[in-house]
Amino acid sequence: MDVTGHAEDEESAAVLRTVGKVIKMYRERKGLTQAELGAAIGYSEEQVSSVERGRRAPKGQFLDAADQVLDAHGVIAGLKKDVEEARYPKKVRDLAKLEAEAVELCAYANSVVHGLLQTPEYARALYGMRRPPFSEEEVEQLVAARLARQEIFDRQPTPVFSFVQEEVTLRRPLGGRMVMRKQLEHLLEVGRRRNVEIQVMPTDRDDHAGLAGSLQLLRLKEGDTVGHNEVQLTSRLISHPKEVQIHEIRYGIIRAQALAPRESQAFIEKVLGET
Repeated sequence: MDVTGHAEDEESAAVLRTVGKVIKMYRERKGLTQAELGAAIGYSEEQVSSVERGRRAPKGQFLDAADQVLDAHGVIAGLKKDVEEARYPKKVRDLAKLEAEAVELCAYANSVVHGLLQTPEYARALYGMRRPPFSEEEVEQLVAARLARQEIFDRQPTPVFSFVQEEVTLRRPLGGRMVMRKQLEHLLEVGRRRNVEIQVMPTDRDDHAGLAGSLQLLRLKEGDTVGHNEVQLTSRLISHPKEVQIHEIRYGIIRAQALAPRESQAFIEKVLGET
């Protein structure tokens, strides 16, 4: 990933510059040129130079090999998580940080399966449909970022999750029949966790509080609640108390209008049998 096209993301660029400086310091301490380091770890002199200048995000194998050749005793290899996060778009990193602080997450999804519930295949299909299209490298980076966010399910202490999925998100065969079958099976599996409730909003409801679109609420450790909306090219964090309150009221009604969690599990099983 070349970061020159993301100059506005200074946080990401600063991380990569710091990583580059650390590698350069260890290389010079070892008395190696960029070409000699590249030859020792299987990369070109230009690739080593780009990494040291903070213009390219090094892959895990680059960092592991450099750590070993430069006798860094885990210092360089230990930068992998920082580099991996720097690859993700800023809005994804910011949302992941908020989710990491949440004790409760509530979300209503009306067009696709919520990101935290997506399988790799479903996520890859979604990003592959984007117009104008992402490059293959961008698709893989975005899928990796989405899957990394799902680590929140295994965090301790365990947060509480509530999802309401519009029925159409279960029936729209994005990625094809087999991708959708796997996605439905995954929903059933996640829904069996004691800290997760998944509900379905049937299409035949004649009263619906969620017609203004998808929404997400995160209740943080300190007691504050923030909202998050993503529409088209806009990703918006909502922190104004009155706006957050409106989202909380709407989500409460949406949950009441949807099928109960146990009924929803049965509904998803029914759709799976029809898919």
